[in-house]
Amino acid sequence: MLSQAKYITELLEKAGMADASPCITPMSTVPKLSKDQGVPFSDPKFYRTIVGGLQYLSVTRPDICYAVNRVCQFMAAPTLSHWQAVKRLLRYLKGTSSYGLIFRKPTNLKLTAFSDADWATDIDDRRSTSGFCVYFGGNLISWSSKKQQVVSRSSTEAEYRSLAAVVAEISWIKSLLQELCITLSSAPTVHCDNISAVHMTANPILHARTKHVELDIHFVREKAIAGEISVLHVPSTDQVADGFTKPLSKQLFLDFRSYLMIGDRNHLLEGG
Repeated sequence: MLSQAKYITELLEKAGMADASPCITPMSTVPKLSKDQGVPFSDPKFYRTIVGGLQYLSVTRPDICYAVNRVCQFMAAPTLSHWQAVKRLLRYLKGTSSYGLIFRKPTNLKLTAFSDADWATDIDDRRSTSGFCVYFGGNLISWSSKKQQVVSRSSTEAEYRSLAAVVAEISWIKSLLQELCITLSSAPTVHCDNISAVHMTANPILHARTKHVELDIHFVREKAIAGEISVLHVPSTDQVADGFTKPLSKQLFLDFRSYLMIGDRNHLLEGG
């Protein structure tokens, strides 16, 4: 298990939150954060220091990846509302300081990924958020929550950009495994909950509807045709990457965290 319990304790003390009351989720589902929301925070340097510490923590805590991504977007001019979001994140860590990323002996050598996007959710610039996670032998080895660099004109385009990002990540992981002389048991599988995006990987006719999308993301289809990856549709209820693109309610977040294999040593001993 990879854990940073001591680091979390030190970060809570630095933020003056050592005695804070724990909360169950790292981010509230409402309201959505905005750059002009609330009055300016009195100590922007302190805000940047704490958020920078949270960035380092997300290396072993993918369950806070989306929340950290959001609060990082307001480092230039933080407000009290943004600081309240950081404090909630710290309260969540207070209650889960002993948690970490659990790894188990794999039963197979297979790469499986989940890709998702939340279309135009940023109320400041209407850019979408991409999220993905990659499992090797059932263990989580790579994840991402990132705002897209351009505005997507449709949910399909946003999903396809996220799909391209995870395929690029898989291509790099495959290259690394080859250098380590590790042979995959089958072609990597990518799960996406947008049917149109899945169809675009196999049907060239649909590409006529997305000529405005950069050509470099169309390499997904080439990988699929070559048999290097397999892109499958997954119901939204089974979309593991959902928590990398938006804040989730209590039960959905707890399910998301379990999918990521985040837990404490009790989970490790119990095989949870």
